Amino acid sequence: MSGFASWIGGALGWTLGGPIGAAIGFAIGAAVDKATSKGLLLEPPKRGSQQRRKRVDPVYEKRRRRKTVREKQAQTKSGDFEVSLLVLSAIVMKVDGEVSESEKDFVRNYFTKMYGKQRANHAFKLFNGLLKKEDISTRQICQQIQMYMDHSSRLQLLHYLFGVTKADGHVDESEVDLIEKIAGYLYINDRDFQSIKAMFYNPVDSAYKILEIDKSATNNEIKKAYRKMAKKFHPDKLEHLGEEHMKGANEKFQKVQKAYEQLQKERGF
Repeated sequence: MSGFASWIGGALGWTLGGPIGAAIGFAIGAAVDKATSKGLLLEPPKRGSQQRRKRVDPVYEKRRRRKTVREKQAQTKSGDFEVSLLVLSAIVMKVDGEVSESEKDFVRNYFTKMYGKQRANHAFKLFNGLLKKEDISTRQICQQIQMYMDHSSRLQLLHYLFGVTKADGHVDESEVDLIEKIAGYLYINDRDFQSIKAMFYNPVDSAYKILEIDKSATNNEIKKAYRKMAKKFHPDKLEHLGEEHMKGANEKFQKVQKAYEQLQKERGF
């Protein structure tokens, strides 16, 4: 169990405390006591403290907070992304009232490919605990992620969640609706949401949706859209998460390329 606690402590990063910390604390049970005693899980300071605060200029304070958020977003690490994946996956998989073995296998295999068998086994213990927890607040979890995770990493989270819903070959509408709600909480706009969704559900106009354009777009507008999307979904955007996450980033990038090549072929340019 000590190995499990050490792994959790090393993976948490900015997820210490807050709604994510609370969900994880419940899920890992006895391991939390040991982790807490070592200072791994910390409670955020409570509001209404009796400590006297200095008066500060509100404009300065607003700028300082924005700077702090940007710095924390830039420091998003693989462990932060990993824990966020587990929590959001558990939320999405439970929404239709039934968690299939194929969905569980998808999570286990995904983590095994990224982190290796030993670390994946530890992650899956936490994941099973999260599946049993009933009162995880989707909105609060997403607000914490949005505040401290960069936009490219949040897009990758969304891409992964669609993979989870497709894992059992049956997509429940409630799962897609929840992912759309999660996207909103993560400050991912509708065009980005529809783009990633089209990578998995292949509607008739999927190539246009992936490139975030309409069918009426000119050839020059298609070329411009491709350059924009290739930049947005380029694997280098996730380099800070480590090599283990580059495969998923490449999958998104390749789908953008295929969408562009499809339109080139259809239009003959």
